[in-house]
Amino acid sequence: MAILKLSAAERRRISAFFTCLVLALVAWVITVLSSSYNYTVKEIITFKNAPLKRAFHSLQSDTVNITVKGTGWQMLLSKIREANHQIKIDLSPLDYEDFVVVSSQLPAINAEKAIHNQIIAITPDTLYFDFTNRSVRRVPVRLIKSIKYMPQFTQSGLSIIKPAYVTISGPSNLIDKIDVWHTDSLVLKNINEDVTTALNLRVPAEGNISVYPKTVQVTIPVEEYTEKTLELPVKLIGNVDYYNVKLFPQKVKVTFTTSLNRYADIDEELFEAQADLNLWRTYGISTLPVKVVRMPAFCKLVSVEPGNVDFIVKR
Repeated sequence: MAILKLSAAERRRISAFFTCLVLALVAWVITVLSSSYNYTVKEIITFKNAPLKRAFHSLQSDTVNITVKGTGWQMLLSKIREANHQIKIDLSPLDYEDFVVVSSQLPAINAEKAIHNQIIAITPDTLYFDFTNRSVRRVPVRLIKSIKYMPQFTQSGLSIIKPAYVTISGPSNLIDKIDVWHTDSLVLKNINEDVTTALNLRVPAEGNISVYPKTVQVTIPVEEYTEKTLELPVKLIGNVDYYNVKLFPQKVKVTFTTSLNRYADIDEELFEAQADLNLWRTYGISTLPVKVVRMPAFCKLVSVEPGNVDFIVKR
């Protein structure tokens, strides 16, 4: 196979040719990308200055096509430079109209854009809305939580939410069905002390519902717990015929958990154990189950021994 041999002068001429070709191509690309073009991109619309006395529901998609005038460089980098892909539509005209003409807001929209290329058209140009009666309501906040405590620690009281109520407003047919408003999920692990944190409220699924405020402060008391056992007398109930009834045993051992801070203050007076004689009269059972019907809210029942008591009825 023949091998082409070039002289030094010929190699220099070929190298110069390819160098000029590359430079010409680069210059052409720069010229093309520096020229002005109109191109279309999709963006999400968000609303501001919503009417206070009218509930609304958008009748079109939350995305629009925008026509932008910019250089080829801006067209090439539009996806990178437009990180949020959002434009804000002013809803002030809805105070006296049932639609918003977007083209009339182009100067304000362009002024808020972070880039220099200009939006020259938005499709659709007119946004239409459905209106219903607007309601305002105060509803309680409900905490959504998933908390794992360290061994021998647990929540020692009710969660405190400030504010406990939020104000919601929107279409009457939606607002009237809402009884509570949930927080975002509070997820914690290995907790051994009180928790105090700011927590966001759930964002409404419908764009025409507003919630105020948008955050609450949550406090969850946490204490170390231990077990305690007390002997309680069993109180007989349901003895409507006033039989002479003897229980065996007359006392049961009740084991429960409580916080260390309250351990010494807990005694038998705070508890009540009962056995119901009606279960024998109605169902003929031979032993009566024991139920602890009164106990402090900060205690948690572990066991009752024995769980059933024998009895003798003397007629």
